[in-house]
Amino acid sequence: MPRDASELACRLARDAEAVCRRYLSSGRRQGRYWIVGNVRNAPGRSMFVRLDGPETGPGAAGRWTDSATGEHGDLLDAIRESCGFTHFRDAADEARRFLNLPRAEPGSPRTPVPSGSPEAARRLIAMSRPIRGTLVETYLRHRGIAAVHDAGALRFHARCYYRPDDGSPTETRPAMIAAVTDLSGAVTGAHRTWLAPDGLGKAPVRTPRRAMGNLLGHAVRFGAAGDTLAVGEGIETMLTLRLALPAMPMAAALSASHLAAVLLPMTLRRLYIARDADGAGGRALAALTGRAEAAGIEALALSPGMGDFNDDLRAFGPDALRAELRLQLAPRDVARFMRRVIPVRHSMPPPHSTKGREEEREAGRG
Repeated sequence: MPRDASELACRLARDAEAVCRRYLSSGRRQGRYWIVGNVRNAPGRSMFVRLDGPETGPGAAGRWTDSATGEHGDLLDAIRESCGFTHFRDAADEARRFLNLPRAEPGSPRTPVPSGSPEAARRLIAMSRPIRGTLVETYLRHRGIAAVHDAGALRFHARCYYRPDDGSPTETRPAMIAAVTDLSGAVTGAHRTWLAPDGLGKAPVRTPRRAMGNLLGHAVRFGAAGDTLAVGEGIETMLTLRLALPAMPMAAALSASHLAAVLLPMTLRRLYIARDADGAGGRALAALTGRAEAAGIEALALSPGMGDFNDDLRAFGPDALRAELRLQLAPRDVARFMRRVIPVRHSMPPPHSTKGREEEREAGRG
């Protein structure tokens, strides 16, 4: 009997059209796809479910993508979201009912998987819930990120295991979970940010951020990439940029070394690289720029005034962030991706400058 998410998803994919007719009944079949408004079964045409294909890998049956939000997943995710479940067990039980499989008995053992493996990452994501109304939203608002576009990659886990580095007993803490995916949308890993109990910052532990699974070349994605993409290191950095550029697809590679090695879509023609203002960020920028240009992709740097763009946002506000980015975008992308530009009362320091706002005021008086 299938006990974990990947086994159930494979079983569902073998009868993908029947799953869609039951749980995404507002849609209809069109060729090899089921088309519906979104994963919560709204009318429309932005979500596409592949009805046939291999069991795994690119083009797998049962995989879906919402072109309007960038959300993606498998049919087990679709059952969970369309039914409004917040716990993996509820979605799994519903899937078993559909497949005419026996329900898992409480406390029944699950097939063990290696700690830190891609399958362990997929299980963690399946056991997490959407971020709406959770501490993740509180945490992001505290970082100045009041709105999150295409948040399907982000989840919340109320009791995520944390193993201290010093060998102390394992703890459970609330955490922001981010799905790491490859270019086809398949989950290869997960990133965890443990949060303070009130959500107003990270948890008071030595290493509040950790990743698991297969990360090299992959990223946490916000929006579906076409001919243009922005990439950077941190999740908060890229969410900050989406406040100013809500229509631009973005990806967070999670570290400087992984930014240098991130895989680029075949459709890409222009790449914006949001660097961090440190030595590692500079090296990642140089390496990725070289790789992009060798592939015939135009590469442009986005440079913060402080350590990273989230630092700029919190220090100077969203209006100044938009004004600074407007100067760094290719002119043809300003109207395309920056939907509105608001006049500002002050500007940020030049990229990599450490000049503070008090010095700016003095300069302005002069």
